[in-house]
Amino acid sequence: MFGHFGFSYVGLVFMIMLLIPNLIWTKKQPQGYSAVNENKLFVVLERVGEVLTTCCVLIFSDFNLQGMSKWSLWLAAAFVLMVMYEVWWVRYFKSERKLADFYSSFLGVPVAGATLPVVAFFLLGIYGKVIWMLIACVILGIGHIGIHLQHRNEINEI
Repeated sequence: MFGHFGFSYVGLVFMIMLLIPNLIWTKKQPQGYSAVNENKLFVVLERVGEVLTTCCVLIFSDFNLQGMSKWSLWLAAAFVLMVMYEVWWVRYFKSERKLADFYSSFLGVPVAGATLPVVAFFLLGIYGKVIWMLIACVILGIGHIGIHLQHRNEINEI
């Protein structure tokens, strides 16, 4: 429940899947993007959640493959969400890269660029049975998804 310390290669794979498109995004941001008016509480929660989630996913060996069991379905679901996240990024990079593209839904998932990875990491936390990961993901989700919803609402008002 509290986790076993040790390196997680599954966590590293998830982090690579998360970081590569985000690094590309730094050069291909949407037209008119600005973080100036973001809710400060959401920003703090997002940053704290990012640090905690990154640490948890890498330092708990509970996320590594543990043989086939009913718990494996949680890992499979988390991986499917991360693949959906990658596909969402491909769609974004092929788009005109407007704000509406960046805050878009994907297969019914609202603000998919924020929601898919947060939920994937949460499911990974369930798979590993690591309470710290679940807490970190809730903190991250409130901040990260909150910021994306704020931005999406702003462009809908225009």
